[in-house]
Amino acid sequence: MAAVAVRYLRSAGAPTAAAPRHGPGPARVVRALRTDERPPPAPEDFRRVLGHFASGVTVVTAPGTDLPGAPEPPAGFACQSFAALSLDPPLVVFMVARTSTSWPRIARAGVFCVNVLGAGQEALCRAFAVSGARTADKFAGVPYAPAPVTGSPLLTGVPAWVDCAVHAVHTGGDHLIVVGRVEALGADEAADEAGPLLFHRGAFGALAPEGLPGSEGARP
Repeated sequence: MAAVAVRYLRSAGAPTAAAPRHGPGPARVVRALRTDERPPPAPEDFRRVLGHFASGVTVVTAPGTDLPGAPEPPAGFACQSFAALSLDPPLVVFMVARTSTSWPRIARAGVFCVNVLGAGQEALCRAFAVSGARTADKFAGVPYAPAPVTGSPLLTGVPAWVDCAVHAVHTGGDHLIVVGRVEALGADEAADEAGPLLFHRGAFGALAPEGLPGSEGARP
């Protein structure tokens, strides 16, 4: 099941049974711009403009592994870049930064669960959004159960979840594009009554009763 992710780790130069290493990022080509050529958008402008696109918020998790001499705790990170990809076969996709410390653990597990967060779960998102934190600490005080097929952590109280196996991994600049094959999924209608947790222009938000964006909360 983890063959695709293991092949990725090997191609990136990362060990499959030891502490994670990250493969080299995309090659940078330095050249002079032509007089009729515009420079690419600055990263801060890219982030500011794309921030106008509101997205849902998820937490992607994977089970711990019992590697000989190197057992690993469960992995998890907050993720906005998640989407449905295909109905037949059922596929989903998420993007993760090459610098992520959680991704090598997920890749080695070869499986993951996407936990879709609802309004009022900002604190849960923040707990998994801390960069560089020890993975085990992210789950401290967070109740969860094993997802039915992969055993990935299914967080208690989330409106929806999607249990997946890693299907393919593609490069995309400074991020990786991870395609998951859906093995099981479910939704809790009661937990979804408050609506989804949204992220817009650097702040959390929710849907107002009329279906329009509600007031935005504090920045994460």
